[in-house]
Amino acid sequence: MAANYSRSASTILWFVTSLAMILLLTKTFFPGIGFPLLLLAQTVFTLLHGSRRYGWRAILVFVGITLLVSNILENLSVLTGFPFGDYHYTLGWQLFMVPLGIGPAYAATGYLAWTVAALLAGEVRRGSGRLTTIGTPVIASFAMVAWDLSMDPTRATIQKLWIWENGGGFFGVPLVNFLGWSLTTYVFFQFFALYLRSYGPEPRATPEPATASHVQSLVLYAATAGAFVIDFLFGERTIVTDALGHRWHTGDIYETSVLTTIYGMIFITVLAALNLARRSGAASANLTDTTRHASPASTPADTAA
Repeated sequence: MAANYSRSASTILWFVTSLAMILLLTKTFFPGIGFPLLLLAQTVFTLLHGSRRYGWRAILVFVGITLLVSNILENLSVLTGFPFGDYHYTLGWQLFMVPLGIGPAYAATGYLAWTVAALLAGEVRRGSGRLTTIGTPVIASFAMVAWDLSMDPTRATIQKLWIWENGGGFFGVPLVNFLGWSLTTYVFFQFFALYLRSYGPEPRATPEPATASHVQSLVLYAATAGAFVIDFLFGERTIVTDALGHRWHTGDIYETSVLTTIYGMIFITVLAALNLARRSGAASANLTDTTRHASPASTPADTAA
């Protein structure tokens, strides 16, 4: 019964992973329905994948912390300019002054960044040391800012989903925005790490091999990067202006976006994949060694036979 349930859960997760990947790579062509469906698929993936990896309580804690921290700091920035800078949203339904979809977007992509960071810096488990408990959130925040580095100029300056009121040197986006992202994402990742250190899964006695769970989250982080490649290939070439009237060529924005994607998100993906392969090899070697030592020694009778 347990084995059948595990296979069913794995099948469902692969279906959700495939759906989210398709939506990530096609949302440019169907903006009206692509974004809402993508956010729904990503949220379902986060909850199902996270519940299998950490348990339902832990993944709900992650989502709750992410929604709370991101909404507080986003609203604070709209009001005061801290920590992201001066901007406002042009999107629909809002929680105070921030669209309802922003928090879930932080949580969904943030969870992917967290799983990638766990491959690079180590999984945070109950009783983890300080280096992992702090290092993994730091790496996860870099993986998140790499996403925003590729995303913000296209979504703000080209699509005008939000407006930077004082413009900025990075195609209309200010430097302080990315510093604000580093702070915001680090804060909710660090809170989650502290929770896992106290209440998370017990540490494993042996290296963990590569599993479908690892591959699924890595594939979706890579597909998130792939979406910017699609923008570069098919985005309209024209001229846009920011809030201060500075003119920008969209082709330059898309080209810069794909460059930061290749040497940011894709570079992180390759590092994580190599680390996963190395970890799988270590786990296989450990299993072989354990099996060899567990085999009964030959007896004189065996030899005579």
